[in-house]
Amino acid sequence: MFLIGLTGGIASGKSVVGRRLAERGAVHVDADVLARQVVEVGTPALAAIERAFGPSVISTDGRLNRLALGALVFSDPKALEVLNGITHPAVRARSRQLFAAAEIANPAAVVVYDVPLLAETAAVRPLGFDLIAVVHADPERRISRMIELRGLSRKEAIDRLTSQAGDAERLAIADVVIDANGTLEETLAQADQLWTKAKASADSKHRS
Repeated sequence: MFLIGLTGGIASGKSVVGRRLAERGAVHVDADVLARQVVEVGTPALAAIERAFGPSVISTDGRLNRLALGALVFSDPKALEVLNGITHPAVRARSRQLFAAAEIANPAAVVVYDVPLLAETAAVRPLGFDLIAVVHADPERRISRMIELRGLSRKEAIDRLTSQAGDAERLAIADVVIDANGTLEETLAQADQLWTKAKASADSKHRS
């Protein structure tokens, strides 16, 4: 198995690259999807969140009230740290299960772990990535995309951008940088190059 950590700031084009790699044959594991799964009704993580933040963050149907929780944590860094301390280990454990399943199914698999906040973690290779790919686009281009494609105000777009790690932090952990400032076709071409490199490495790793 060859494991790629794929990251990039909001509206950078990371999702486009992730989908392209999946189209080419990669096993795509989305950290955002896992983050929702690990707090479903009956999970240990949801119970821990209720203990930490109280019943106000649980809806009447027993599900997580994301709006209520967001109101608590996004204005309080310490509360966000508590939440991350609950959810991140659960997501990592689930991701390891999926990686292992992918390797059993195909020892030469290319697995892409799509994780937006990779640069924000204290240790950038806790899952043993063979390669970290960062999708990069200039801040102003990303702001424009959020306004045009997501309907955000300029202030909302800037707030979301500045809540994440800076470009320098992401680029510092990159083994490969995909420049998504250009056209969609140019971005996809770089994703295809990454796939070719990863597939060759996966095959070589499997043979050795």
